[in-house]
Amino acid sequence: MSAQLPLALPVGPDQRFELFVGHDWAVEVLRAASRGEPSPVVSIDAGLFVEGAEGSGKSHLLLAACREAHEAGRRARYLPVPAFAGALGTILEGLDANDLVALDGIEAASASREDCEALFHLHNRLRDAGRTLVYASRLPAADLAWALPDLRSRLGQGLRVSLDVLDDDGRREALRRRAARRGLELDDAVLDWLFRRVDRDLKSLTALLDRLDRAAMAAQRRLTVPFVRQALDLD
Repeated sequence: MSAQLPLALPVGPDQRFELFVGHDWAVEVLRAASRGEPSPVVSIDAGLFVEGAEGSGKSHLLLAACREAHEAGRRARYLPVPAFAGALGTILEGLDANDLVALDGIEAASASREDCEALFHLHNRLRDAGRTLVYASRLPAADLAWALPDLRSRLGQGLRVSLDVLDDDGRREALRRRAARRGLELDDAVLDWLFRRVDRDLKSLTALLDRLDRAAMAAQRRLTVPFVRQALDLD
């Protein structure tokens, strides 16, 4: 996968559609588009704009889309826009050959006329070529002060998905899915114990899950409250 994403974070084992909790219709639409298949619900020919606060799962969806496209034999590229703000004119030139382009954090480019023009022209080229475009931003496109109003218009034509940070029930389900992928079972007693003692953001919980996975494998034990307490050295 690294060959497909040279400009981005590596796609981790949990960045996959089946581990994303919520917005099932959007997941199915994006999964189909990633694979180059007809949408089961609605078209995203004009692009997909994913908005939401930090920790809401935007990057998860974009990276999952790139993984899905790659596994279907298609070319995909993920770009974290904040890392290249001010230089997008050069960076975006090499993206035209991809079947799917995922641009994360595009709010970082909103104040630069040059960056906005580069995004505008890339959007038009890829859309004319029938490629799939996925954007992510912490704010809705209409709420950003774009240096190029025409870009706001283009982004507004796409399908919009608004994500919320998962509540406790959502985080529990996400953690169960990630545990199952590792061959682990998390029952309610263990989840109750964890949620009373550790940070509840999904990134922290997943890091703890990785620790428990290694400990359980080494000890050949299932995850019980006593074992988890011992493995994490928490009271």
